[in-house]
Amino acid sequence: MAASAFAIDRKDLIEGLGKGLRVIEAFDEEHPRLTPAEAAQRAGITRTAARRYLLSLCHFGYAATDGKLFWLMPRVLRLGQSYLEAARLPRLAQPFIQRAAYASGETVNLSVLDGHEIVYVARSGSPRLVTIGFQPGARVPAHVVTPGLAILSTFDDAALDEWIAAHEFASFTAQGITTGARFRKSVQAARALGYGIAEQQLDSGLRGFALPLKNRKGQCVGAIGTTLPLTESTESMVARLLPPLQEAVQALRQVL
Repeated sequence: MAASAFAIDRKDLIEGLGKGLRVIEAFDEEHPRLTPAEAAQRAGITRTAARRYLLSLCHFGYAATDGKLFWLMPRVLRLGQSYLEAARLPRLAQPFIQRAAYASGETVNLSVLDGHEIVYVARSGSPRLVTIGFQPGARVPAHVVTPGLAILSTFDDAALDEWIAAHEFASFTAQGITTGARFRKSVQAARALGYGIAEQQLDSGLRGFALPLKNRKGQCVGAIGTTLPLTESTESMVARLLPPLQEAVQALRQVL
């Protein structure tokens, strides 16, 4: 359940809205087209309800169908774009990550933790002709990218154990972390250092580097980091990137 600034009385909730959103979330890379029965199973609702939600999505332009299968339409992107355009954090962070990008010579990203995924919400331009990294709106499993390490390093041990117990550790490379115990050690290392480093977890030949971003109350609200090729030593990379990224998170903290 999403965090809220205040308790919400269940009588004020529109359960149908939540079910409709779950139907939208039922679609993903492995399930780009669904029957009502498949959507129902993935959304945890009845087939009849799923069919009605899917037909409603078609009516409002968020989905399409051939009479049997359903798929999402580009209009769905407006939902995520609304957050990127309206949210305070990406707008505030943009000049700070832009400055860090020019100081470091790398593309710099701002990302947040959404359950068990990292969502990239802002991205700097880069002096490089060829850039590496994710566009705003991209979502990836938190255990394979350094923002996940950085953000989770701010969790206390009990919260971290609970997160790890509920997480699915899929592997994307031969070097991928596949156990909670090994991931916990990586998070603990990030906690001790104040930053996270991950090598070849999502893509071979790439290394990530990220720092947790905290507000003035000390609460972690995201992470600032970059992804780059394995062309220099870890020590050289840290010496080069830590100062501009630290400057960014420290300066941004004053306005959050």
